[in-house]
Amino acid sequence: MDRPDDTLCHFVCFYYLFYINISMKALKITVLGLLFYVLSTPSIASELVHDFSNPSFSGVGYSTHVLSLEQLRYSREKNVSDDAKSAAAAAARAENNTTINKFIKNVESRIYANLSKQLVDNMFGTECEGTCPTSGTAEVEGSTIYWVKDATTEIITLTITSPDGSTTTMSVPVGDFKF
Repeated sequence: MDRPDDTLCHFVCFYYLFYINISMKALKITVLGLLFYVLSTPSIASELVHDFSNPSFSGVGYSTHVLSLEQLRYSREKNVSDDAKSAAAAAARAENNTTINKFIKNVESRIYANLSKQLVDNMFGTECEGTCPTSGTAEVEGSTIYWVKDATTEIITLTITSPDGSTTTMSVPVGDFKF
């Protein structure tokens, strides 16, 4: 014998079965429609072809590839050599700027200034006792400095011969330097 709750339960179950049945029909119609659509459209395809993108393997554009690699290598080597030269120049500048090197340059400058003053004094006879010399020779770091004073024309000729044999000649009139 059925209870009243069972009737309700049967009704609910029947309703769900009916709903599921309608849903299945809708699903079947949708799936059949999609299958019909897929099968009715023409298929388009082409042959699959594999190409290497790296020119080392394919050979296409290989010369450009090699040129690019060579330029990169050259740039790196040039940067390394430029950095080495820069470091060497910085070390040389640092060595020349030491206190002792500045002192040596200053002493050399003063010695050369004193030598040139003595040479000019002898050439122009400003501080000589008795008779002034008319010629003279000096040796400075391999270069020979020779001067001669012509008393008739009052011109002093200064000839500097460097160690490689090249000469420089200067002619100075004596009368223009008297005060």
